[in-house]
Amino acid sequence: MPRRNWYGAFLLLAAVIGAAAYIGPVLGQFPDGPAANSEDGVTCYFSPSGGCTEACVAELQRAQRSILIQAYSFTSTPIAKALAEARERGVDVTVILDKSQRTEQYSAADFVLHAGIRTYIDDKHAIAHNKIMLIDGRTIITGSFNFTKQAETSNAENMLVIRDKPTLFTAYEDNFRRHLDHSVPYEGREGAGETASGTKRRSRSR
Repeated sequence: MPRRNWYGAFLLLAAVIGAAAYIGPVLGQFPDGPAANSEDGVTCYFSPSGGCTEACVAELQRAQRSILIQAYSFTSTPIAKALAEARERGVDVTVILDKSQRTEQYSAADFVLHAGIRTYIDDKHAIAHNKIMLIDGRTIITGSFNFTKQAETSNAENMLVIRDKPTLFTAYEDNFRRHLDHSVPYEGREGAGETASGTKRRSRSR
């Protein structure tokens, strides 16, 4: 190959390497799809499009005994379905929601209620702003991440999955029980939403 062709190839290779060195870190700031970092039993996720919903669903699918949930906004269909499936396979599921979910148009509250899941409203606070899942006495999911499609696809959020920290789990569970003590059963909305099968629910007689 003539010397000038070798020189041209060298310049092209250098340009490609330089571009990769610049573009790689920049792209890393905007993860496309699930991306997580782990250390000492703790895994962190970030949204938008950072795999928070997928991680929640995966943990719920692994549940064998119990799931305790506190949620401020709860409209995520994949998470609601994962809870219903857990209930079907015999997992004990309890959900506490903020009072806004009584009237939220796209709330999953009615879906999980009609799946046979014990569902409560914590109306003793200005906002019941917790976003927590406690699974099988060993796994904690918490962070700013609401259990919603918007939190997954549009918002800037963070979420931690914490495993095998018994002292921390006990603290979260004790707090959950304190909120459950003053919460009231959710009874559903009159004629609102759809059933788990997707058919319109008829209003109950008054």
